[in-house]
Amino acid sequence: MSTDSIAFFIGLFGSVHCIGMCGPLALAIPSFKTKWWLIISDKLLYNIGRVITYSFLGLLIGMLGRQLWLGGLQQGVSLLSGMLIVMAGFSRLFKIRLGQNRMMSKLLLPINRLLGYALQHKAGHLIIGLLNGFLPCGFVYLALVGAINTASPLAAAQYMFWFGAGTFPLMLLATISSGFIGPSVRRRINRTMPYLMVCLGFWFILRGLNLNIPYLSPKVQSWGVGVCH
Repeated sequence: MSTDSIAFFIGLFGSVHCIGMCGPLALAIPSFKTKWWLIISDKLLYNIGRVITYSFLGLLIGMLGRQLWLGGLQQGVSLLSGMLIVMAGFSRLFKIRLGQNRMMSKLLLPINRLLGYALQHKAGHLIIGLLNGFLPCGFVYLALVGAINTASPLAAAQYMFWFGAGTFPLMLLATISSGFIGPSVRRRINRTMPYLMVCLGFWFILRGLNLNIPYLSPKVQSWGVGVCH
């Protein structure tokens, strides 16, 4: 399975969680259109905005990842990110509450204020979707950890695009029709997410171990050596 496919399925399964977190915000965005197809177009624009922001974040994180690859640190990054994902998965499995990062909250305060300003002044759905993509979300962070393990900024942006594409179907349905998925179904799917996180984390660890196993732990060539030659 390719990394883009993994990103898509992370987004697809994680979007059930996103409905609970971002769904109320998406449903709170008023649409002043009367025709049903215009209302749907507004919701499409909102979700397109999210995907654009995710792709942009992937491009930024990919620039950092490229420097790590050029420095020959890609194995260490894959091992570290894998361990962090496994820890996050176990924390959800065993209901271990991790402390919130106050510094991150302060850094994101301008985005929250800007989003509130946009909602208050009836900004377009595309603008609100773009801003919503910057809001803190555990599954977006999980996807970004995967994106930093790609080989180039473009590949990281593509990875995040497919993650956003995975969130698109359920989020679009949620913004058009609230309550289409029952809380019991949502709880069942949410219970499977920590297992997915643990499996994904172990996969990143195997990739970092460089065991020369096709697809699972392929042999990674050092970019730094290639550049020197």
